[in-house]
Amino acid sequence: MSGALSLALRDSNTMLRRNLLHARRYPSLTLNLLLTPVILLLLFVYVFGDVMSAGIGGGGADRSDYIAYIVPGILMMTIGGTVVGAAVSVSMDMTEGVIARFRTMAIHRGSVIIGHVVGSVLQSLASVLLVGAVAVAIGFRSTDATALEWLAAFGLVGLVALALTWIAVGMGLASPNAEAASNNALPLILLPLISSAFVPIDAMPGWFQPVAEYQPFTPAIETLRGLLLGTEIGNNGWVALAWCLGLSVLGYRWSTALFNRDPK
Repeated sequence: MSGALSLALRDSNTMLRRNLLHARRYPSLTLNLLLTPVILLLLFVYVFGDVMSAGIGGGGADRSDYIAYIVPGILMMTIGGTVVGAAVSVSMDMTEGVIARFRTMAIHRGSVIIGHVVGSVLQSLASVLLVGAVAVAIGFRSTDATALEWLAAFGLVGLVALALTWIAVGMGLASPNAEAASNNALPLILLPLISSAFVPIDAMPGWFQPVAEYQPFTPAIETLRGLLLGTEIGNNGWVALAWCLGLSVLGYRWSTALFNRDPK
């Protein structure tokens, strides 16, 4: 048992290094996915910030209020965009014959997927830190958050990244090519746009509010907002954890079933 575990850890670490080196050699995909949340952050803060802050606060325009409101949503959107790279990378491995070669080698079978998942989670965390640094540079502050709340916020970001990565890996395995994988993973970028990331749910049309409320990004955003800004979390924390657990289990079972399927 210990020998099998040691083999799995060794091979998973090797695959992780491989995927990180692959991401370093092809930085354009990561850069393109990272630029989207940064551009949206700057656009909504400096172009729409005054108008949006007046609408949210119900009073005079204060761009700093809207910066505080929008940053948690942008951070979650950053995760959704970054994990698209995992779907594309997995699909490329499957279609270019690399996985077929790995199947003939004496390596732990699951290490290939684990390397993609861990690598994607690490890239997501790094992307969140970079976007967070941009947010701080333009005025975002979280002065009331305690060290425990910051730790909980970081843990939530990691859980969301893990859950979405497993779903993205499944999308990559189910896609016939990299272009299809990128298109199939688009909901991970679009869902934050119809959540509470940019405006409160009660400001949306009544018929649209259930769409924004009953999806995985909204409770995660509201929980992160509460941890960093002290707003009311309510039951959003438990709902966000349930979404993360459910998506992780679903993505894991889906991905492993597709990967272990006999190649045609």
